[in-house]
Amino acid sequence: MLIDSIGTIFGETGFADFRFVVSDPATKQGEYLKIWHETDDWTLAQVVAITRSNEDVTIDSALDKRDEAGADRVIAKAMVIGSRQNRVLRIPKTPFSPGDKVFRADPELIASTLGLRRGNVYLGFLEGPQIPVQLDADTLVQKHVSILARTGSGKSYTAGVIMEELLDQGIPLLIIDPHGEYTSLREPARDGDFERFDVSPFGYADRLTVYTPVDLVLNPGADNVFRLNGRNLKAGDLSKILGIQSGTQMGVVYEAIQKIRAEANSYTIDDIVVEVGNSSSNAKWSVLSALESVRDAEIFSENPTPIQDLVQPGRGSIIDMKGVVPDMQAMIVARLCEELFEARKINVVPPMMLVLEEAHNYCPEKGFAKTVSTDILRTIASEGRKFGLGMMVISQRPARIDKNVLSQCNTQIILKVTNPNDLQAIRKGLEGISVEAEAEIKRLPPGVAMVVSGDIERPIIVEIRVRKSRHGGESVSVTGRGVSEVREPLFTPVRRAESEKMEEPEAPGVFGAERKEQTAPEKNKSGSLFAKVFGSGKV
Repeated sequence: MLIDSIGTIFGETGFADFRFVVSDPATKQGEYLKIWHETDDWTLAQVVAITRSNEDVTIDSALDKRDEAGADRVIAKAMVIGSRQNRVLRIPKTPFSPGDKVFRADPELIASTLGLRRGNVYLGFLEGPQIPVQLDADTLVQKHVSILARTGSGKSYTAGVIMEELLDQGIPLLIIDPHGEYTSLREPARDGDFERFDVSPFGYADRLTVYTPVDLVLNPGADNVFRLNGRNLKAGDLSKILGIQSGTQMGVVYEAIQKIRAEANSYTIDDIVVEVGNSSSNAKWSVLSALESVRDAEIFSENPTPIQDLVQPGRGSIIDMKGVVPDMQAMIVARLCEELFEARKINVVPPMMLVLEEAHNYCPEKGFAKTVSTDILRTIASEGRKFGLGMMVISQRPARIDKNVLSQCNTQIILKVTNPNDLQAIRKGLEGISVEAEAEIKRLPPGVAMVVSGDIERPIIVEIRVRKSRHGGESVSVTGRGVSEVREPLFTPVRRAESEKMEEPEAPGVFGAERKEQTAPEKNKSGSLFAKVFGSGKV
């Protein structure tokens, strides 16, 4: 069958890019192209810019038909991606020739060239050709993932999609939830474009347990109270918890614990408070004040929550931090992550994913803040992959996240970002990001993300699929309108053509764990999507 071209290459061409005169007005930025190369193979390229120009095109064959002198012409710039040869992506060693025809790429060529292999984490559709994008769960967990976006762009929604997929794979989750928005994973979604994305509403109540550091009266939505081990705290541990930096204050703590140890084999934070109160040092008052604050928060207990209860195969645990002040949150994260890291090193708990919402509060970049949880999160980011402890970093302020943590994330999912400092932080974290890609990030509509992964040959734009569970990150109405009718999801991923019309305001396997089959009759049918697009499902 004869396929019509959508343009003709003209002017100077290179190995990495070329320009062509557009003959099909339906051609859009971001569209994938194929060009027959002299090596007798189709080469994939992508439109990165489209302009209108009245400049002379000197190659007669650059136009499908002769335009009148001075008439405007649509000119497109394309970046060469390459062709897949023996499972290796290769860039042509000779440039295309002026006059070569440009065609729309077919889904099979796009998927095979980009490396959109059939993974087990169904993220959504490749924008434009609607090819299912499925990432690999092992890669996500072993090599960490970050989700970055400005407020309202869909970062929490996207995180919920990935959590659903990981739970479907039986991978344990431990979710640090500052605002209690992920407890909604327990409930099935009420509305959404399920048919288009080929998923069904589903709630994960039987696989999730919600813990609260406060009591169940203040947080009635939680299932259990969370407590840290408060018995036999060491001086070094206590200094981190209290944020002590002064040598004199440290001396007060050390002296108090040494006196207690000389008389007892076991002690609690109450014993430390009494002994510090008996100190003759003038530095004891600031230490005593900090100790009493920690004691009165009742987060430390002689009966702590076992780490084995928090991390179980096929289940997720949410630490709902509602009602906990920021400094106390950082202390809880520090102690919990230290225990988690040690438990994984000796294989007390199964390999798992640590989810860190509002990550900039727990591992801030130097110059912004210093928290007691920064060091252990840096350690997990750099060494966690060796022990099967993955981390999902979620933030609306990429510039404020510790660069050592962010740089360790092999997979980055970036939704709309407009702040110059945040864009600079993303640019530093993504080596070789192009000017066009950076501009694309600023234009992304809600629910659409740029995905960068070592398993995919180049950054791709993905429409995030609809969630199966209810989204808990809706904005609260201040006028009272629409409060009684909250619709799911918070946003519906829209196509670029629709979004551009809208004005937007500024503002191992499962690491050895057995896969847990979904008990509800409506199972995720994402595996069948490839069969629908490619027939046999083979790429």
